[in-house]
Amino acid sequence: MTTDTDGQPREPALRLGIAGLGLAGAFMIRAAAVHPHIELCAGMDPLPRPREAFAQQFGAKVYAEFRELCRDESVEAIYIASPHRFHAVQAIEAMEYGKHVLVEKPLALTIEECDAVVAAAERTGVTLIVGHTHAFDPNIREMRRIVQSGELGRLGMILSFNYNDFLLRPHRADEFDPQRGGGVAFNQLAHQIEIMRALGGPVRSVRASVGALDSARSAPGHCVAFLDFESGAAASVTFSAYDFFDSDEWHHWIGEGGAAKPADRHGQTRRAFLARTSEAAAHEDLGYGGRVLPDEQPHLPHFGLIVVTCEKGDMRLSPSGILIHGVAGTREIPVPRGIGRPGQGDALDALWLAVRNGTSCIHDARWGRDTIAVILAVLQSSRERREVALS
Repeated sequence: MTTDTDGQPREPALRLGIAGLGLAGAFMIRAAAVHPHIELCAGMDPLPRPREAFAQQFGAKVYAEFRELCRDESVEAIYIASPHRFHAVQAIEAMEYGKHVLVEKPLALTIEECDAVVAAAERTGVTLIVGHTHAFDPNIREMRRIVQSGELGRLGMILSFNYNDFLLRPHRADEFDPQRGGGVAFNQLAHQIEIMRALGGPVRSVRASVGALDSARSAPGHCVAFLDFESGAAASVTFSAYDFFDSDEWHHWIGEGGAAKPADRHGQTRRAFLARTSEAAAHEDLGYGGRVLPDEQPHLPHFGLIVVTCEKGDMRLSPSGILIHGVAGTREIPVPRGIGRPGQGDALDALWLAVRNGTSCIHDARWGRDTIAVILAVLQSSRERREVALS
């Protein structure tokens, strides 16, 4: 154990390796680089450009193969941001090597894969956390605290509503293959489902409709779902990824990560999509070393409009916290950002606290499995046009 300048004991930084230096990896690297308890020590990606950029900036070791990253004895924990189909097998391999794991959502693409990850976590005894998702956001965690405390009485219903540009962003070709988790369900709807579960508890049943309207993008691009919670409360989830309407207009033109964005940007990503000459090059430019990510995040992150209805009032997100509408009017509860940065930094907080302090995190392997169960129920309900019950 090291000490601070005042002689007080301080837990050593957690030595983190990054597996997958693409879009998600780049955002996590940005958060980890400024996190007070994280040290970036290694990276892995099959592409040379992000590897070289990572090695140059951090003086860190880089690998082209995941197993080589797992064999690096200096790495204590691995953040997995590989394509979805690799999440389960890589999480298991990392745990078998004794590494703690922070795995990007989704945990896996099937319940069988999830069960294998759960078994590996229990067998090895290392920490596994599923994230980042927006359920980690400090404003969502404060909403969860208020709901569970009973301050506003019983929970009645939740509205989750988000229209963004996901489908028209640069993607790999396999991100449109439903068998590989393509489309909005595993990529975007997962955020909403995790938020709904964090606020509403276990899901009893699902009725949903998922569709694809864009001929240029074959993957599903929209969803509407009704979630029935075991508590008797319910949630309505609406998501659209076609970049016609941008629902950030209803959040003061603050983007998902907490930074301001240009007003009236409806359709901007679609226009850029139509003008692109190389999808592969545009996607690679989103990875580490391909662009400069903004450092300024003056506001809290969010994932669309969320309204929570309780017995004594309604809650919704504000740029700096939570607005509560009650019989005495409207009041705002400021929400601090925690020891790390918003978004991915909050997932790193959870990882460090679990490994160094033994603090439990709800987003463990079983939590990730239950989220996949809800996503699969959404897809089944849409296919069969019926309500699907969850065990």
